[in-house]
Amino acid sequence: MSRTWRIVIIALVLMLAGLVFLRGPTPHITLKPETLQSFGSVNVTNTMITSWIVVILMVGGVFLMTRRWELVPRGAQNVLEAILEGFYNVVTGIAGEKNGRRFFPAVATIFFFVLFANWLSLTPVFNVIGLGEEGEGGFVMKQVDVGPIPLTYTTFSRPGHWKGETIDEKDPQAAQKVEAEKEKGNFVGELKPFLRSVNTDLNTPLALAIMSAIFVEFWGISTLGFGTYGRKFVNLGGVFRGLRHLSFGEIFQGGIDAFVGVLEFISETVRLVSFTFRLFGNMFAGEVVILMFTFLFPLIVTLPFYALEILVGVMQAFIFATLTLVFGMMAVAHGGAHAEEAEAAGHVPEAAQT
Repeated sequence: MSRTWRIVIIALVLMLAGLVFLRGPTPHITLKPETLQSFGSVNVTNTMITSWIVVILMVGGVFLMTRRWELVPRGAQNVLEAILEGFYNVVTGIAGEKNGRRFFPAVATIFFFVLFANWLSLTPVFNVIGLGEEGEGGFVMKQVDVGPIPLTYTTFSRPGHWKGETIDEKDPQAAQKVEAEKEKGNFVGELKPFLRSVNTDLNTPLALAIMSAIFVEFWGISTLGFGTYGRKFVNLGGVFRGLRHLSFGEIFQGGIDAFVGVLEFISETVRLVSFTFRLFGNMFAGEVVILMFTFLFPLIVTLPFYALEILVGVMQAFIFATLTLVFGMMAVAHGGAHAEEAEAAGHVPEAAQT
């Protein structure tokens, strides 16, 4: 028997073994992150915990890799410097040396945070370990006491029992079934995982999109000045000049300029929405695909989707960071255009005055 056929047979055996013996209950998928603990009006969610872990691991990793900083890098320091230098060259290749050095800290922070958060969520501790919350339906879990700590866990499938047990809340006999399971010493409810990908919580991509927009506007304002850059959105100078000269042509052109400013403002707002839902949609969809294929075929078949999510994690981080960089370049270039207009009209930009 050839090596290829042996690999195929082993893969099929593992697939069937996972299908028969390792399937758990149907995964519960929800858009809203699960609240683990509340302190008054502040809810601590699993995505919030994950974001803290991401930051701590990134800061701790950089500290450990650079705690013995040397002029000639080697080991972990050499790896870190190579990664940063490679991304820096990408940024300066797009924005040029001057703007690249200026934009790099914000763009690199967004890129590496999103990338590390996406990859960390692929580890097997996500969405499987957490707190049990009793309910009128949900997973049927075994309950054991380890000292003073009660633990619950779901059982795997077996021949004749193709998935973990669940009780549908809409079932007319749900209450009776829940009581019957409790009498057996089982736990019925939902799992609130301790860890969940931060980018599957709409709040995190939205926060990143807002920070991206703040940096873009800051770069534009600091390049030209608040007043001159603000004419990108509110440009009524042409209308006023037309009224002063009683020129219908100038009034009409000024009206077009003012309308373009409104479109610019709408574009900035829509950018927040597109940034948010692009990242959220891709990462949430990837998590759902992995959960469902893990439920259907726990072994082998899920592996290609993990590989795909590794690639998607890099792509989404790079797209988010690169679009921030490109929009920053557009803000600076837009400022330069307004500077020329201001000089032609006899105005001095605020940035030049300072």
